[in-house]
Amino acid sequence: MCSIHVKDPATAHAFYTETLGFETLMAMPEYNLFIIKDPGADNTSVGLLLEPSDNPIGANYMNALHEAGLAAITFGVPDVQAEYERLLAAGVTFQGEPSEDFSGISAVFDDGCGNFVQLHQD
Repeated sequence: MCSIHVKDPATAHAFYTETLGFETLMAMPEYNLFIIKDPGADNTSVGLLLEPSDNPIGANYMNALHEAGLAAITFGVPDVQAEYERLLAAGVTFQGEPSEDFSGISAVFDDGCGNFVQLHQD
């Protein structure tokens, strides 16, 4: 499992599942615990813990990355342009249009939960 600090795990869970298309691996709202996974992956795949940022160290890290405009996490996708257009139509705010460099094509968006997220295509 890996994690990403978020301002509100329940709100992040809704965004990551309803807008981005992840699936719920585990949800225990009474404990503020939400773990998502890649759609279609089995339960042995890597989960992504939507970590509450109530710890000052985690909050400082999340806030510093966001203030610097840096992505907190990168997701590989088969077609960045198509995903950009889909998410843009869903109201997601991007830093700019997809761009290409020596590593591939990428686009960065704000998850509304304290993080910038990068989409990347080789």
